[in-house]
Amino acid sequence: MWIPTEHEKYGVVLVSFRGTVQHGLPLEIGDTVQILEKCEGWFRGFILKNPNIKGIFPSSYIHLKNAHVKNKGQFETVIPVEDSVITEMTSTLRDWGAMWKQLYVKNEGDLFHRLWHVMNEILDLRRQVLVGHLTHDRMRDVKQHITARLDWGNEQLCLDLVPRREFSMVDPDEISVTELYRLMEHRHRKKETSAPASTHHLFVHVKSLMSTNLGEELEVFFHIYDGRENRPLSERFFVKLNKSGLPKSPEKTERQCTLFVDLGSSDLRKDVYIVVHIIRIGRMGAGEKKNLCSVQYRRPFGCAVVSIADLLTADSKDDHLLKVYACNTESEWYQIHENIIKKANSRYNLSGSNTGLAVALQLLHGDIEQLRREYMVLFTRGVSITRKLGFSDVIMPGEMRNDLYITLEKGEFEKGGKSVARNVEITVYVLDIDGQILKSHVAAGSGEPGGDEYHSLVLYHNNSPRWAEQIKLPIPVDMFRGSHVRFEFRHCSTKDKGEKKLFGYSFVPLMQEDGRTLPDGTHELIIHKCEENTSLADCSRYLKLPFSKANLPSNNQTLKGPKESFWITSFLCSTKLTQNGDMLDLLKWRAHPERINDSLSKLKEIDGSEIVKFLQDTLDTLFGILDESSQRYGLKVFDSLVHIINLLQDSKFQHFKPVMDTYIESHFAGALSYRDLIKVLKWYVDRIVDAEHQDHIQQVLKASEYIFKYIIQSRRLFSLATGGQNEEEFRVCIHELFMSIRFFLSQENKSTSPVAQTQAVFLRTFPAVYSELLKIFSVREVAGFARETLGTLPTAVHADCLEAVKLQCIAKTVESQLYINPESRCILLPVVLRILQAHMQEQRDLVMCARILTSMLSLIQKEENGTAEPVVSEEVELIVESLLGVLLRTILEISNRPQPAGPAMRLQFQDVTGEFVACLLALLRQMSDRHYQQLLQAFSSKDTLRDFLLQIFTVFRILIRPEMFPKDWTVMRLVTNNVIITTVLYLSDALRKNFLNDKFDYKVWDSYFYLSVIFINQPCLQLESFSPSKRKKILEKYGDMRVMMGCEIFSMWQNLGEHKLNFIPAMIGPFLEVTLVPQPDLRNVMIPIFHDMMDWEQRRSGNFKQVEAKLIDKLDSLMSEGKGDETYRELFNSILLKKIERETWRESGISLIATVTRLMERLLDYRDCMKLGEVDGKKIGCTVSLLNFYKTELNKEEMYIRYIHKLYDLHLKAQNYTEASYTLLLYDELLEWSDRPLREFLNYPMQSEWQRKEYLHLTIVQNFDRGKCWENGIILCRELADQYESFYDYRNLSKMRMMEASLYDKIMDQQRLEPEFFRVGFYGKKFPFFLRNKEFVCRGHDYERLEAFQQRMLNEFPHAIAMQHVNQPDQTIYQADAQYLQIYAVTPIPESQDVLQRDGVPDNIKSFYKFNHIWRFRYDRPFHKGTKDKENEFKSLWVERTTLTLVQSLPGISRWFEVEKRELVEVSPLENAIEVIENKNLQLRTLITQCQSRQMQNINPLTMCLNGVIDAAVNGGLARYQEAFFVKDYIMNHPEDGEKIGRLRELMFEQAHILEYGLAVHEKFVPQDMRPLHKKLVDQFHLMKSSLGIQEFPAYVRASPVHFTNGSPRTCRNSVPNIISPDGGRGVARRSLPSYPAVNRYSSSSLSSQASNEVSNITGQSESSDEVFNMQPSPSTSSLSSNHSASPNVTSSAPSSARGSPQMAEKHKHSRENACLSPRERPVSAIFPNPLDPAQRAPSHQIGDTTLPRSDPNLSAPDKVRPTPSSWSLDSVKEGAPSFSDSFGKLLCPPVPPRPPYSAGSSAKNMRSQSPVTSRSPQKTTVPPFTPSPTECQSTSLVSNSPVLSGSYSSGISSLSRCSVSEASGTELPAGDHPSHPLPPPTTLPNSVSSSSDEPIRRENKTPPPYSVYERNNPRRPVPLPHSLSIPPQADPPALPPKPHQLRTGSMKLDGTSDPRVPRPRPLPRKVSQL
Repeated sequence: MWIPTEHEKYGVVLVSFRGTVQHGLPLEIGDTVQILEKCEGWFRGFILKNPNIKGIFPSSYIHLKNAHVKNKGQFETVIPVEDSVITEMTSTLRDWGAMWKQLYVKNEGDLFHRLWHVMNEILDLRRQVLVGHLTHDRMRDVKQHITARLDWGNEQLCLDLVPRREFSMVDPDEISVTELYRLMEHRHRKKETSAPASTHHLFVHVKSLMSTNLGEELEVFFHIYDGRENRPLSERFFVKLNKSGLPKSPEKTERQCTLFVDLGSSDLRKDVYIVVHIIRIGRMGAGEKKNLCSVQYRRPFGCAVVSIADLLTADSKDDHLLKVYACNTESEWYQIHENIIKKANSRYNLSGSNTGLAVALQLLHGDIEQLRREYMVLFTRGVSITRKLGFSDVIMPGEMRNDLYITLEKGEFEKGGKSVARNVEITVYVLDIDGQILKSHVAAGSGEPGGDEYHSLVLYHNNSPRWAEQIKLPIPVDMFRGSHVRFEFRHCSTKDKGEKKLFGYSFVPLMQEDGRTLPDGTHELIIHKCEENTSLADCSRYLKLPFSKANLPSNNQTLKGPKESFWITSFLCSTKLTQNGDMLDLLKWRAHPERINDSLSKLKEIDGSEIVKFLQDTLDTLFGILDESSQRYGLKVFDSLVHIINLLQDSKFQHFKPVMDTYIESHFAGALSYRDLIKVLKWYVDRIVDAEHQDHIQQVLKASEYIFKYIIQSRRLFSLATGGQNEEEFRVCIHELFMSIRFFLSQENKSTSPVAQTQAVFLRTFPAVYSELLKIFSVREVAGFARETLGTLPTAVHADCLEAVKLQCIAKTVESQLYINPESRCILLPVVLRILQAHMQEQRDLVMCARILTSMLSLIQKEENGTAEPVVSEEVELIVESLLGVLLRTILEISNRPQPAGPAMRLQFQDVTGEFVACLLALLRQMSDRHYQQLLQAFSSKDTLRDFLLQIFTVFRILIRPEMFPKDWTVMRLVTNNVIITTVLYLSDALRKNFLNDKFDYKVWDSYFYLSVIFINQPCLQLESFSPSKRKKILEKYGDMRVMMGCEIFSMWQNLGEHKLNFIPAMIGPFLEVTLVPQPDLRNVMIPIFHDMMDWEQRRSGNFKQVEAKLIDKLDSLMSEGKGDETYRELFNSILLKKIERETWRESGISLIATVTRLMERLLDYRDCMKLGEVDGKKIGCTVSLLNFYKTELNKEEMYIRYIHKLYDLHLKAQNYTEASYTLLLYDELLEWSDRPLREFLNYPMQSEWQRKEYLHLTIVQNFDRGKCWENGIILCRELADQYESFYDYRNLSKMRMMEASLYDKIMDQQRLEPEFFRVGFYGKKFPFFLRNKEFVCRGHDYERLEAFQQRMLNEFPHAIAMQHVNQPDQTIYQADAQYLQIYAVTPIPESQDVLQRDGVPDNIKSFYKFNHIWRFRYDRPFHKGTKDKENEFKSLWVERTTLTLVQSLPGISRWFEVEKRELVEVSPLENAIEVIENKNLQLRTLITQCQSRQMQNINPLTMCLNGVIDAAVNGGLARYQEAFFVKDYIMNHPEDGEKIGRLRELMFEQAHILEYGLAVHEKFVPQDMRPLHKKLVDQFHLMKSSLGIQEFPAYVRASPVHFTNGSPRTCRNSVPNIISPDGGRGVARRSLPSYPAVNRYSSSSLSSQASNEVSNITGQSESSDEVFNMQPSPSTSSLSSNHSASPNVTSSAPSSARGSPQMAEKHKHSRENACLSPRERPVSAIFPNPLDPAQRAPSHQIGDTTLPRSDPNLSAPDKVRPTPSSWSLDSVKEGAPSFSDSFGKLLCPPVPPRPPYSAGSSAKNMRSQSPVTSRSPQKTTVPPFTPSPTECQSTSLVSNSPVLSGSYSSGISSLSRCSVSEASGTELPAGDHPSHPLPPPTTLPNSVSSSSDEPIRRENKTPPPYSVYERNNPRRPVPLPHSLSIPPQADPPALPPKPHQLRTGSMKLDGTSDPRVPRPRPLPRKVSQL
């Protein structure tokens, strides 16, 4: 039985558990679990990181830990009972663990590895803490280290700042908000800027000296030198180097390393240097022989200098190689470093090219104790300390030092009978009072131990040597008296074995007889003669002699000549000895009582460092004098005491304050002193008002804190000694003293008056007196003193400085012990609040006000947790009453101020804002129900309450701003939000009670709603973005505050009633933003508000257009920011649909909801696509879908234009330059050539409409150029040229014509790749909405074949499954919860047949028309119907032909477009045979023509083609057709095919005739080596003719042997001047053709290479028209080979999937193989021209009648819907439909090259290839329209009535660009005659339109895509419209186009003659006209 656990609540998993048992919970080692129940060795519970999944697990797998349970029961929380640092470490490491892995995924290797090391370090430290064996200090250090690492990691990972106190996390509920803010601020500042250290230390480590001329030992001396004052700042550091230049004692690191300590910040400047002197120990001359002398001398070697400032910029521990310089003359050795610093190059040079001193230098900052902790290794391995000369900037009490520094400066010596100057060496000794040499008390510097003596440098032959050598004498204080220093002078001879001969000595005593030491400074010492060492043995003999020339007697025989002198400089640094006589006189006052007055006066002149040395002795002296002679010396002693007290205020001596405090507590014994001190202090205070000079009085008041300390301590000593006598007298004296103080404080003075300054001085020190008074007086008495003293301050103070000081005084009072006591606080609070309120109202000294308020409110929080609840409540009430209003105003004021410029000021500004905010939050958090009631009742009127509510709502909005707190202050933000929501709940009642119904106030309610909305949308409340652990903590502590606020919004909204209308539509956007927050409860609460809004809007205006418009506008911006999801869309739809079920306006409501839902679908798809990295088809398709939606369904022009530019940017990024151009044209077509000003929009500046359109034109032309779509660019160039010409801007006109010419050149000169097209079906529900269950045709990339395209699509949709068949999928696939892709190649059906049919047009030009403006694509699948004839498969070989019609033509604004219509027809075997032979005939004609016109470089293609056809025919190809279709059975069974059989027979004869002609041409051009092949071809051709039974060609064939002008021998569309013959030059008369209706219907009208795929395989021909040039003749490839059965060679365009293909029947294998080939790789028929559709084949009765449509007039409408093979016309259906979707096919139809002139007598002169709608196919007299929009209407007479852009003008289509007529009559103007205007349009509509009337109606009702462009007329200037971009019509193309203004006029006329039966679209006003 499962029992709830009592104690087993929390545990850690020891062993992983798989959870394979029923209800088992899988566990991993280290997981923490919370246990709910137990049962026989099993626990039931959950893992803390995933509390939603509960299960059971073995109890033995769990290590139980003590835990504290909160909220016992269902929602209990378990907190482990352990050190808070351990808890934090554990949770933090868990959070880091997940993020650490993500760093690896994101490839952030550096942070990954650093975090790894820190995590391991924390784990090690955690173990140490858990073991618990650390000492208290070590534990503290470890915890500090842990928290520092945790903070570092949190900062690196952008996690929250953790507020801590003493290394432990702080619960924000347990401290006041002000205190929390201070903690956060302290940690933030600590993290942001560490306080600059005031003390610095230089670490020096000597490595080696590198030099080529070593060989002697060296001594290296370092010291720090002040270049400004030319004096050393530190003692010397001394290192000995061996002969190799390495340290002599490498094992003793303290002899190589030193720390120059106690450098001040002022020492880190550029003119402070590290100076290194190097001395060699050896022979006198560096080049002397070794055996000359054995005595060692100290000789100069070199000097190096480096600036300390250089170390500040260098890396921490760089090794430096210092250059070593030597002086040119030894006499300047003493100043070599100065010369180097001054760069006096003539006085020194490099001691050697390779000489350098290698040292490590590092500057360390901070206290020396701190350094010991941080650089423990440094101090443990040994480092010598090199001190500063003198004391550091801060003198610490207890510091013991007694160092005498003597510098050997210079000497003046005589020659002494020598011919040359002496080599003088000085030996220094220190001797004690007994004349004994003090051992080890002479030191050359730190680093080496002191010696008994010191030998100076020897300067060669110099009687005036200057050494400048500093030595240190660390003599103990007790040995100082009586000791002296002796200097012995010796001449060092370089001869006589290097003897050093004594010739004199000097000495100096260290202490004078009066106890003063040797004064600092330079001393000129007397040199006494002495030549024997024995004469110096008894020092008492010479000590009686004078030592200094300052006290030299008149005659002295022992002295050397008066010229001989020796100078030294002494400097004493001692904490015990003094050189000051005045100090000694004062301390010995009893010996000389008469000097007391003088000594007290001189005390102020004594140096402060001398006073603090003897502080206790000095104070004892002063109080001793006061006790003995108070009447006489009381005032002097008081002044001296004040001087000493104020001396300790100096930063240098501030650390001696504790020394004085200790003295007062422990050593002070003046029990009677208080009377004199009070008396003198009162005397001074009474004199303040009248005194002229306040300086001395101010000094007295400045020392008042310590004076009171002495007074109080003295009184306590007196009470102890006397048992409390004279208590009343003392109290009276104190009261009188305070009366005097209050009197002088109450004086009102100007700020400049001395009294005001004196008041300020007293107020600064006054709060420090409280704690002293409390030692004798009660709390209430002291509080009374403070209140009365502060209360006497004048309220209207004119002194600004005094105001600031007054506040500082208040601040110190609030922070004092006195205020902390609740008893005294209630006395002080009113006066504090009064002063604070006055300052805050005037916005003065806000920083100090914030500090005071913070301290006050911190205390209240503490008390609340205690017992004095009523007192606290009263205080809160007082503060609310006094300060709440002014606090709100202050926050508003400082938030609206501009931030100060300086960084320091800005920080202070942010701090004060934050502190006031914390104060407000703390105060609001303390307020209870009673406080709120009192606050709201206190408002006298509704207006004041309204102002208060507006204020507090505005302040709350400021608090919510992201910049209010640093981004990692989540804890502070959550506390803020908790306080805000609590307060808002209180205030909403006041809002309901006071501002509803007749008292309704819009402004207050609006402010309330606005606050609520931004509250919910705060980033810090979006729990979904947090880690699970963080989310759990927040929910446990605060709940989801968004839901609480949402419920409050809903409640308040419901209370509004009819006032809701005031917030419609203003609040739609904000509320929509709230509902997009991914919180289900919040959405459920807030979405119904939209129903309410719709309802009220419906009541008001009868519709809810406003609601709809606002919803749509906001959705786009909000969803693009990443808000909203699929769940929201479904919830929005379901909730609102449910709500409006019973409404009367249900239908319109459903429509609105459907529109918004559809928009959401597209926006979500768009957002998801945009998240992907690279630009792919999905992104572009999605943008197109959204673009369409905004244009067609929502009429949002501005959004439409924005998305045009987004799509444009995507295309540019993907380098789809052609598509980018088409996209930008959509915007271009919305503009006119007008001067209307346009506002600044997107990246466009403010400019006129003309300028913007010009810019767009140029950009589009540039992109067309980059996309190699030059034909389209030409038309835009023409339109721009027209504009320039109309304005006579010939400069730009010239440029434009040159640009146009360059584009023509590129067409002819540059190669263009022919793209492939692929049909893609997206099936299944997992696809985005814009793709789901739709099929598209896609234009492939350059060189992209089917397999590459398939792979690309599968990469774009990695979860998609490639379908292995080409059949249409069934419903199960459509509805599947997956993604299916069906891909296969399709063949484009070109629209512009006219250009393609002409001979002489270069392939460069034709290639454009083959692959541009393609609306329709074809895919053929061969199959056998009925029984298959094994002997002749052609009998049953049918072709299933699928034609796909797109919504827009390719290329367009996308690389793919949706298929709008599928048409499926079956082509019979006979028709199939006709097509095969037709196509082959076309190919032959083309090759023959190219060969004749010398377009072919090589005759091989023609050879191969002839070989293939003739060989196939001979081997039974054509014979198979004869067997199949010319037999009696077939003709009997298929009587309807009579015409077709005749046509097939005609084509066979035609082919034979063409072959005969081709062989004639071939013979003419065939090279000699291929003659045998030609002969073989001729022989085989004769065999072929005989096999076909052809003896002589029919008459109609003979009459026109081969006519190649139009590519068809039987139907010449255009008359030509002569008929081509093999000779190429003869003119042959042309006969009219007989009427062959069937022949004409099936005539091939195109030389397009897009032939049907299956035909090529029937013929077995594998070469393409391009590749054929590179192929060799192959007899095995023939057009109708009898060796190849038809079936295996028939191909299907089905894709071969990259993911495998199922087994197929043998007959389809070849089809599958060919299907995988691209059109360029497939057999030749895949790229040969397909026969023209019936609509483009004119029957014979139409010849000469161009007004009739080119489709079979006998077909009925149903036949048109599903055409049969004999009546099949794609164009008739397609072109008859006036849909905007169709018109994209005509987009940018480029100019047609001019045709040759026609002969007037030609019977076929009017038989021009013409589509039912002329704009689809370029004509001779109609220039094709340049349509920038893919959705233009089809023709002028058929225009859709779909809605246009909201606010946009009607974009009409000029009749010029949409003229639907080519020639109006059967006659033609003579060549050279140009019509003055275009001919009128036909009077009848094309048959294809009338016969399929149901189709246009269906398509008119469809919603057009967004690129619809409508007709418009511009009455101002008849210019071509931007979308038409047309060129003027002309009868015969002239050499140059006519003037544009003439053409525009004609165009406008023509427009008026369009069919009146079709209604024209109504122009709409342009609303968004400034875009």
